[in-house]
Amino acid sequence: MASIVNSFAILGIDGYLVEIETDTLYGQPSISIIGLGDRAIKESSERIQAAIIHTGYEFPKMKIVINLAPGDIKKRGSHFDLGMAIGLLLQSKQIVLNDIDINNFGFIGELSLNGHLRPCAGVLPMVIAAKKSGINNIIVPMENIGEATLVNGIKAYGLENLKSVIAFLEGNREVNPIEENINSQLSPNYSIDFSDVKGQDVLVEYIVVAAAGGHNMLMVGSPGCGKSMIAKRIPTILPKMSEEEALEVTKIYSVAGLLKDRGNLVTERPFRAPHHSASLNSLVGGGNNAMPGEVSLAHNGVLFLDEVAEFSKKTLDALRQPMEDKKVTVARVNSTNTYPSNFMFIAAMNPCPCGYHGTKKCKCTDYEVLKYRQKVSGPILDRIDIQKYVHPVDFINLTENNKGRTSNELRERVERAREIQRIRYKDFKNINCNAQMTPKLIKKYCKLDQESKALLRIAYDRYGYSARTYDKFLKVARTFADLDNSPKIRKEDIMNVLLSRDLDKEKTRMYTV
Repeated sequence: MASIVNSFAILGIDGYLVEIETDTLYGQPSISIIGLGDRAIKESSERIQAAIIHTGYEFPKMKIVINLAPGDIKKRGSHFDLGMAIGLLLQSKQIVLNDIDINNFGFIGELSLNGHLRPCAGVLPMVIAAKKSGINNIIVPMENIGEATLVNGIKAYGLENLKSVIAFLEGNREVNPIEENINSQLSPNYSIDFSDVKGQDVLVEYIVVAAAGGHNMLMVGSPGCGKSMIAKRIPTILPKMSEEEALEVTKIYSVAGLLKDRGNLVTERPFRAPHHSASLNSLVGGGNNAMPGEVSLAHNGVLFLDEVAEFSKKTLDALRQPMEDKKVTVARVNSTNTYPSNFMFIAAMNPCPCGYHGTKKCKCTDYEVLKYRQKVSGPILDRIDIQKYVHPVDFINLTENNKGRTSNELRERVERAREIQRIRYKDFKNINCNAQMTPKLIKKYCKLDQESKALLRIAYDRYGYSARTYDKFLKVARTFADLDNSPKIRKEDIMNVLLSRDLDKEKTRMYTV
């Protein structure tokens, strides 16, 4: 009868249970690993054999068959090594369990040739899958113990090598499980602050609106006026992540192998700023294993595209679906993975090819300016709620010692507005802020009086806004009202919204000329 040992695999950012079935048969000595494993799994046979022999046990001289069930799902990774080695030693009766229910244990870890346990990526979603499957005990490499204990209700055992795992299972070594992670605090520690921003009070106010409602934003300005500086500080004014959000972000980074500290949750909202030479796959996800891209790594945080007009049109247009659906599906021949991508999109660009449009330095013609701005397609601009020009800071503002408003002060305003929205949308699934409102919710919560309607109608007819842009006007207006704790959208909120589309007005003027 085949031995069965529990391990786990990753599908997208979620883990699932894998049963490692091991059997030894009479025949030509060989080892066969089946169950749609990748090359790393196929190479496990050599690592397992060397590790077992160097640990002081005998490698069975029989035909060995190892099945990773379910066998119809593609699996990848070297973390099955430990489970396969334990299963083989159990099947060859070289391990005698001491009052341990092997069915209530999960095994994760890569083996070195000398039998040492190496850390693996994706431990967090695998431990979450263990808990959902009713498996309460997990054995992981020592370096992964902190990540494993991020899941409450799991007993995690961190061990150094195959020999220590066997000693523990046989009752020859006492190992105390760790059930709670003492380092998983949700207090971010940012090293930058909005108080460093000078002379951009009007722009900062629109940044607060964008953060309060989760709105996308485009900043247009000459080089050195502070676009990148401001964008990097946006995460410092976003609300603190809930435990659920932090776990979701940590899962993505765990799967991608990007956890800097394996023992801590990701508490700072992600800020991703890919270079304009980034490929389509690196931005939306892909590759041979359909890994998450920048849009998913920015989940619950900020995706910042500096010099957005320099990105290829194909790459930019690929953002349309993630921005709209808040998730991205990466389809490959072998697998199809869906990753969350609920990010706040912030973009920055120069007003013209030379960057100094409207000044004496600029020598660009109107045609060159139009051609440059058309690199950002209409559908992408349509999905950006706020478009603001960033003006250079004058000498007086730069030399004054007066500091601007701090991130803590701005975040308090943002959190108050987000709390209003949280209460408003508490009965609606996947709706957390104004930017996520559906057409039905817009009709319910964004009602206008006659004066506001008339004002918005004038702008709508003059600039030829689309229906999507009209809805975005109402969403942003709702956020302006929330920041002032107003239950209704007022005329002044509509006026502020109309002042948030600088690029549309400039474009209309240039086309007219």
